[in-house]
Amino acid sequence: MDLVVVGAGVVGASVAYHAARAGAAVTLLDAGRPGARVTADSFAWIASSRLLTGPSAGLRVAATDEYRRLEAELPGLPVTWSGSLSWRAGNSAPEAGPGQKIVDAATAATLEPNLLQPPDWAVWAPGEGAVDPVGVTERLIAGARDHGAQVHPDVPVTAVRRDAAGRIVGVETAAGPLSGATVVLAAGVATAALAAPLGIRVPVDPSPATLFRFRAPAGLVRTVVNTQDFDLRQVATDRIIAAADSPELTLAAIRSTFRGAASVELLSARVGARPMPADGEPIVGPVAGVPGLYLAVMHAAVTLAPAVGRLIARELVDGTVEPALAGCRLDRF
Repeated sequence: MDLVVVGAGVVGASVAYHAARAGAAVTLLDAGRPGARVTADSFAWIASSRLLTGPSAGLRVAATDEYRRLEAELPGLPVTWSGSLSWRAGNSAPEAGPGQKIVDAATAATLEPNLLQPPDWAVWAPGEGAVDPVGVTERLIAGARDHGAQVHPDVPVTAVRRDAAGRIVGVETAAGPLSGATVVLAAGVATAALAAPLGIRVPVDPSPATLFRFRAPAGLVRTVVNTQDFDLRQVATDRIIAAADSPELTLAAIRSTFRGAASVELLSARVGARPMPADGEPIVGPVAGVPGLYLAVMHAAVTLAPAVGRLIARELVDGTVEPALAGCRLDRF
């Protein structure tokens, strides 16, 4: 089949890779550089043990297994299996969920030796990790190319094309028309604007998320740390990143949480516009009334991308209907 994927963030790259690997003739388009927009601003935590209710719960639980599968298929995938450590000051310990353990202060101090005051309890998820989101996107795209996919960065898609019968026949781009029997819109918040001229309302809006980058001592943070103040992890010998709200408050919280953090300094702050569906759950699947149009837009894109890409490829190339995506369809709205 001829498949056009619009959007080369981590989700679009995963769809392109899995579909090309399954035998589709894939063309991947992006208005800029692959992974350079919202994907680049992701905290990129493989948070498989959080938010375990709702239509995407099963996809999230499978996230670590899906990333390990992808590691085997794409050697060199930039994944760090550090585990995650979460706690909330003043709260009683919750029950451990799948893949989690409740640990005491002594164990927390072993996992994070630089903690100034280890919490009385913490949730330890040893199977979790984090990724370099741009690196993962680039590796997926390289894998897609290895299976014959055509990749066109810096080619904005301006419209989705239909024939007289209403069936999808491709896209219009800044470089001219491109044919395709199926078009997958994986363009984040731009998905809604591309679908609207077709009479399709996709309820997704931008949700601001700030990512702070800091210079920090080597080994300051060992795991993915999640508290009421920040999500925090070490990304290089002298760099940490945090997903939080305020640079001043976040810097103060880091310095008061970790021994040896007095020299930590803010390097940059970027605000990403995450695509957030109206109910917070992924919107994935074919669109009734527009044959050949398929949607793939979601929050927690980095966590879900390997699973979603594989399942979308099965639906489009093999013609299956995947039960794991049943609660993610557009017609639930």
